[in-house]
Amino acid sequence: MSHPHPELSPPPPLPKRGLRVVALGGLGEIGRNMTVFEYGGRLLIVDCGVLFPEPDQPGVDLILPDFGYLDGRLDNVEALVLTHAHEDHIGAVPYLLRERDDIPLAGSRLTLALVRSKLTEHRLDPQTVEVREGNHCSFGPFDLEFFAVNHSIPDALAVAIRTPAGVVLHTGDFKMDQLPLDGRLTDLAGFAKLGTEGVDLLMSDSTNAEVPGIVRSERDIAPVLDEVFANADQRVIVACFASHVHRVQQVLDAAAHHRRKVAFVGRSMVRNMGVARDLGYLRVPGGLLIDLREAEEMPPGEVVLISTGSQGEPMSALSRMAGRDHPIRVAAGDTVILASSLIPGNETAVYRVINGLTRLGARVVHKESALVHVSGHAPAGELLYLLNLVKPRNFMPVHGEWRHLRAHARLAALTGVPNQRIVIAEDGVVVDLVGGKAAITGAVPCGYVYVDGLTVGEVTESQLKDRRILGEEGFISVILVVDASSGKIVGGPEIHARGSGIDESAFSEVLPKLEEALERAAADGVSDSHALRQLARRVIGKWVSDNYRRRPMIIPLVVEV
Repeated sequence: MSHPHPELSPPPPLPKRGLRVVALGGLGEIGRNMTVFEYGGRLLIVDCGVLFPEPDQPGVDLILPDFGYLDGRLDNVEALVLTHAHEDHIGAVPYLLRERDDIPLAGSRLTLALVRSKLTEHRLDPQTVEVREGNHCSFGPFDLEFFAVNHSIPDALAVAIRTPAGVVLHTGDFKMDQLPLDGRLTDLAGFAKLGTEGVDLLMSDSTNAEVPGIVRSERDIAPVLDEVFANADQRVIVACFASHVHRVQQVLDAAAHHRRKVAFVGRSMVRNMGVARDLGYLRVPGGLLIDLREAEEMPPGEVVLISTGSQGEPMSALSRMAGRDHPIRVAAGDTVILASSLIPGNETAVYRVINGLTRLGARVVHKESALVHVSGHAPAGELLYLLNLVKPRNFMPVHGEWRHLRAHARLAALTGVPNQRIVIAEDGVVVDLVGGKAAITGAVPCGYVYVDGLTVGEVTESQLKDRRILGEEGFISVILVVDASSGKIVGGPEIHARGSGIDESAFSEVLPKLEEALERAAADGVSDSHALRQLARRVIGKWVSDNYRRRPMIIPLVVEV
């Protein structure tokens, strides 16, 4: 297997009739999916998503792919292909279109509709090319063929990319539900036909590569929801992804069967389900939907609320309900259904919400206690099936953390893909397909780009480190007043603390040490304000460390008069 190396150098020029593949996100993580394909100096992008921040990234709203690789080359981009409309695949599209707003967006009907509604909020009017399974279209040297795949959102697509360098199959996110709610099966016949023609590189979804077997059908959830509704006396609150049309459909059907009215909660839920309903992907019986104000006035046993917040996001509707910071007041006897999987890294936040809701007296039903969710990603049995069907000459696992990528690589080896033809890459690593063989040839700079409020890319890793220190250790400020002509201390030092856990009266112990150090510095002719700040930082930092085993941020301020 070909593995990335931390000391990879920039790649050489791409050989003639070679295809270059560079992931700018989505490898070694769940989110931020974006891959750039290059042939003959022209570029094709597949997906452009966001990653949601971890608890150790305070103040960050979103994390984008690093578009730096495209600097000076945006005019060479032929199109952006969107496999489906989940945020980890479309969330960064507005930020890319700010760089060049006329990049054609190719995707299915629902995908493009949801992207358009998102771009409207950013005042962007995209150029779109609607495609569906079975379609062929070309953008520059890239000839594309689209295949239906099953996922946890309707209208998902896989894409085959043909160039003179060979055929690449990018599965997007997929599974093989044999009884999908919309009857739209993953196109195994199409994949088999493509495999017979010859696939030079397979790039396949790795999210569930560690999970054995095959996926449960979405249809298995309906009787479980029906039972939960039948046993619920008060309100039923269902939390799921704002794009999971199939899950929302099942909840609507259960609500109608049990004669309950439904209200959507959360801006993204209202927007996305409005789009899905307008396009016919969501079937809503007449009179079933009501607005939130009406729901609050009705008897609790006649209401269902469908909300965002299944991942414990701090500002989501469900998290605010759990924290008593939402107009909807969760009460004893309410039933809350978390109808989604846990995204890796979100476990703590989700269990915090579950505990908060349980403390308020609600019954919380989630994936670990009942079959209220099935994954949208193919487990190992289905991944093996696809590998055997396609018989790729080269294989590159995508969409997953490191453990997922390696597990998927092992599956490929089991099906007979030679080890030297299996490429495990990470973000920024360059993979070239030349002469029918895929290999790592270098790496390009590729980091995290943080969105913080209205700023994009201005927050650095060092600033995040400062935020973590402030959040965990607090800070201590030291104020000195210095005579500008003589360099003598004429005021202070004054020491104040916030969030450090140190009572300000305790600083009386360190003040004499600081004053003595400052006097020695003055005697040695040290009057530079930078040197005085460093001196104060050293003296106080050592005292705090010795006495409290803490490392707060120390902020010295020297005022010259």
